[in-house]
Amino acid sequence: MNQKALRELSITKISNNLWPKGWREETCLMGVLNVTPDSFSDGGLYLDPELANRRASQLISDGANIIDIGAQSTRPKSEEVGIQEELRRLKPAILAIRKSNPEVLISVDTFNSKVAEKALDFGANWVNDISGGRRDPNMFSLVAETNCPFIITHSRGNSYTMDKLTNYRDITNDVCLELLRSSEEAIKAGVSSEQIIWDPGLGFAKNTIQNLTIIRELESICSNGFPVLLGPSRKRFIGKVLSESNYEKRIWGSAAIASRCVQANVALIRVHDVFPIKQTIRMAKEIFKPLK
Repeated sequence: MNQKALRELSITKISNNLWPKGWREETCLMGVLNVTPDSFSDGGLYLDPELANRRASQLISDGANIIDIGAQSTRPKSEEVGIQEELRRLKPAILAIRKSNPEVLISVDTFNSKVAEKALDFGANWVNDISGGRRDPNMFSLVAETNCPFIITHSRGNSYTMDKLTNYRDITNDVCLELLRSSEEAIKAGVSSEQIIWDPGLGFAKNTIQNLTIIRELESICSNGFPVLLGPSRKRFIGKVLSESNYEKRIWGSAAIASRCVQANVALIRVHDVFPIKQTIRMAKEIFKPLK
């Protein structure tokens, strides 16, 4: 099914207050906040809800348009903790952030529909599903019922198998086809096309060359009509390119990709280091501004 047909199936509009200021006019920023003990970058730092709240407030002050909070690590070979543990970690953090920042947009990073449902009840606004609906078919009906923005990420397998599922004929074309297929399934379940955001899933079932190819060919992904989110922040492939094992020193690679995102009109970048990437976006915006 092509993009025009998808949009004809779905005409529901989402409330404007669920989109960040400047949405689709400039590249926005999603700040990463993990309330996990084992995430590759900030695992263990924000398990206490007050610390999570302080971190969220700092991300907002630094320029984040959305806070993406996750309670299940998706790094390679991470263990799945289950619905109850995800909710135990998420609830106090979301409630604290919402109380301190009543206007901020909060995204919940989960592939469990029951976790997403409760998180929306706690005060979240978006659902960010790294499985794109593969792991829990009930996710589509939940998103349809709640009419919330929905990030469909391209991925294959799970944290233990994804690194073995990197066989593509044409990485960018295959990713787009698989995202289109997931979007079609979501819309058939009642999700509006206006709710859907695409994430090509850097690092999920992709090797370094494939990640770089996606970044080079972002315009092709953005041409499908859905807003595109990219999540390059501190990832393994940046470390390989830069020969940098310290994830905190991968910020320069993340900044280079952020500049490329501005050039390609990517709608949203998901990052840990909000302030320097915000500065990068501002500079790149001026560089790529059309000449009068």
